[in-house]
Amino acid sequence: MNDFDGLVAIVTGGASGIGAATTSLLLSRGATVAVLDASYPVLESGPALMVPCDVADLASVHAAVTAVSETFGRLDVVINNAGVGAIGDVAANDDAEWGRVLNVNVIGIARVTREALPWLRGSYHAAIVNTCSVVANVGVPQRALYSASKGAVQSLTLAMAADYVNEGIRVNGVTPGTVDTPWVQRLLAQASDSPAASRALRARQPIGRLVTAEEVAHAITYLASPLSGSTTGTMLSVDGGMASVRVN
Repeated sequence: MNDFDGLVAIVTGGASGIGAATTSLLLSRGATVAVLDASYPVLESGPALMVPCDVADLASVHAAVTAVSETFGRLDVVINNAGVGAIGDVAANDDAEWGRVLNVNVIGIARVTREALPWLRGSYHAAIVNTCSVVANVGVPQRALYSASKGAVQSLTLAMAADYVNEGIRVNGVTPGTVDTPWVQRLLAQASDSPAASRALRARQPIGRLVTAEEVAHAITYLASPLSGSTTGTMLSVDGGMASVRVN
């Protein structure tokens, strides 16, 4: 497919996991892609432009979005994928950690979007896709802070869709289940019984396995594509049935 031919996209947190898979897929479908990430451990996404960016820092975001937009003369697609995790109940994390996670996961989306808006307003195929999580809709133990941040992302996505629909900017989100990413693998490695923890993660999704980064990338790319021109204000679940299917 070449539905992204001539379009310029940025992917925050695009150096690994869901972001890297999304970058690769966008490139394969004709997009020019800039990866905005704080670090680049392993990137197998082809000829993407690498732009250092910390979404928690306004100056960094401004410099990154400006560099991409001025380099290519346009910006059409923003994938707000950067995020950090958090473990524990509501009492497990102090105020500083609450501030850090919300700063990245929620305010980071606002920063990137604010900087991108002047360019998106000049595009005939402007689209924003935010990476949310199934925990915005399902209570999961020991994820209080993370769930709060992703609940905010979901509400923010719908509000943004309402704000910009009359300007021709589509805004959607994806709500993945537990995805086989480096962060999840690190969590499993830290567990006292890694095999048991892995089985538990797989079992809580009705399909019986973890979601793949590529599956989420396909959902993101579908929402970002000009072929989905009538889709806005949608949260697309890629959660293996975790939020809606009961098998027992």
